[in-house]
Amino acid sequence: MIEVKGVSAFYGTLQSLKNVSISVKKGDIVTIIGANGSGKTTLLKVISGLIASYNGTIFYEERAISGLHPGEIVALGICLVPEGRQLFGHLSVLDNLKLGAYLYFDTKHKEEIKENLERVYMIFPRLKERLKQLSGTLSGGEQQMLAIGRGLMSRPKLMMMDEPSMGLAPLVVKEIFRVVRELHKNGVTILLVEQNARAALKISDFGYVLETGEVVIQGNAKNLLEDEKVKHAYLGR
Repeated sequence: MIEVKGVSAFYGTLQSLKNVSISVKKGDIVTIIGANGSGKTTLLKVISGLIASYNGTIFYEERAISGLHPGEIVALGICLVPEGRQLFGHLSVLDNLKLGAYLYFDTKHKEEIKENLERVYMIFPRLKERLKQLSGTLSGGEQQMLAIGRGLMSRPKLMMMDEPSMGLAPLVVKEIFRVVRELHKNGVTILLVEQNARAALKISDFGYVLETGEVVIQGNAKNLLEDEKVKHAYLGR
């Protein structure tokens, strides 16, 4: 579905990605793990068009998408659920959800937006109970649900999630991973950046390890769970 080939990227003068290549097959869950500052978030932002790559090419469904505007990339079926949720805290839950469908704000898509909202409510019934509540007053877990729900409003075929379990209580983390599995079961391809490496790899098909902007290990997720280097560095022995 998506191929990143030899991509490099900079934050100012700091090179954060160094000739990175990854591949995500349609229907898979792929996890990227690595220490803070390894380039994981940068990679997702480059795919999303939020950061320009220095070199290399990104292909989505065999089409080169490098250099496209972020809105064009969303319209193709790629969405990013960002680290830290980045909700509009002064707006209601419903308004945040509707903003996820900003590309379709016209009369002819009115019914589709309504259908998408109902789909989000089915996945996250708690959000339906809080539609008029300001998003900034939600709990951390509810905010993460809203961030994922907002992403779903764009009708993605590929959903990228950046640290969805960060800062959440264990029971909420369990729920978030249940939702990831449910989305995958319903046909959404998932590219996941996650600090909880063990939990992420357990639900994944394939995994990559980034260190200082480079892919240093890659392979079947089950194999990575048994890899001694991965165990020592990321899984805790």
